[in-house]
Amino acid sequence: MLGDKNVLTNIAVKDMGESKKFYGEVLGLKTVAEPTMGIMYSSGPRDGRIFVYPAPTAGTGQATVCSWEVDDIKAVVDELEKHKVKFERYEFPGAKHEGHVHVMGGMKAAWFRDPSGNILGLSEVQ
Repeated sequence: MLGDKNVLTNIAVKDMGESKKFYGEVLGLKTVAEPTMGIMYSSGPRDGRIFVYPAPTAGTGQATVCSWEVDDIKAVVDELEKHKVKFERYEFPGAKHEGHVHVMGGMKAAWFRDPSGNILGLSEVQ
């Protein structure tokens, strides 16, 4: 039923001005629309959508809210670090760490937080 439909990620944030700079300038997402309640961004060659909106509960979740598949995770981590993005470190059984990159079998992953505290992720499947 939904398998052939595009998915939209919604991310609640505390401060729209700070978030607009982070998602637009730091992450390089393209603004598609700015309706009254937030900002719609486009990401990726298949036009994935992320809607960022203000909410008092922003950043309270303890799980990843959005992830990007990348071809070279180390290069993306290095680029984000130039923008002062701080990465998370998690301990998973069997995972190894290569700097900020977690290596788990055939997958590499890294996590960071937006200015509101939402957990965002990167993944590279080998």
